[in-house]
Amino acid sequence: MKEFELEPGEHVVRETRKHWFLFLKELLPYAIIAVLPFAIPNLLMLVPTLGGYASLFDFSTPLMRLSLGIWLLITWTSAWGAFTQYFLDIWVITNNRLVDIDQKRYFSREVSSLLLSRVQDVTINVHGVIPSLLDIGDINVQSAGASSNEFIMKGIPHPSQIRDLILKYAPTEPKNPGI
Repeated sequence: MKEFELEPGEHVVRETRKHWFLFLKELLPYAIIAVLPFAIPNLLMLVPTLGGYASLFDFSTPLMRLSLGIWLLITWTSAWGAFTQYFLDIWVITNNRLVDIDQKRYFSREVSSLLLSRVQDVTINVHGVIPSLLDIGDINVQSAGASSNEFIMKGIPHPSQIRDLILKYAPTEPKNPGI
């Protein structure tokens, strides 16, 4: 990993991305858009008054082939952008901190980290039937300090395992025997 430097004695415990189901959900609109030029002529034929427009989608002409090629190229490029976003967005848990690597655009990345020693609370949110069945959830990590930041990890697979891992490496407060 070159996005951030490990401190001496620090090691990566786990890396995780959004759940694969959420990635497929993001790709579904691009698949539908890619199929549209092939489906529209058949749909137009179902409506007698619009059937004449189906001949506009004759892909044997050079202009329509060019149009189809541009349509599919734009769709493919957009879908590739969604894949890039999925692949480069990652959360890394080390034995000392939690690191969020967020790919904003193709050439813009934001890396933020939270020391596990500042972790106050870790909350899991799972909403819906499919997330419950596939074990997908959001993790909110509340930190201590003057600014009291919240670190949110959305669409994490097996959120209870990640929460337990964070809590395992977050140091517990020393007990005061005098109280």
